[in-house]
Amino acid sequence: MKIDKVRNMSQAELASEELKLKKELFNLRFQHVTGQLENPLKMREVKRDIARVKTALREKELKAAEK
Repeated sequence: MKIDKVRNMSQAELASEELKLKKELFNLRFQHVTGQLENPLKMREVKRDIARVKTALREKELKAAEK
């Protein structure tokens, strides 16, 4: 997911996207432990997407606090 796409989302969309990504990461971790995960790099991608979403949420919070 690109940061430009994330920055264009509303706060509600970002919150729901973060929840979705956390669930996906949980499932990937579960698959990894049971030996069913085919692409372990997917976990890294999801973690980075979560970080992007959290960064965008924080930017929006700071921008709202400035006003």
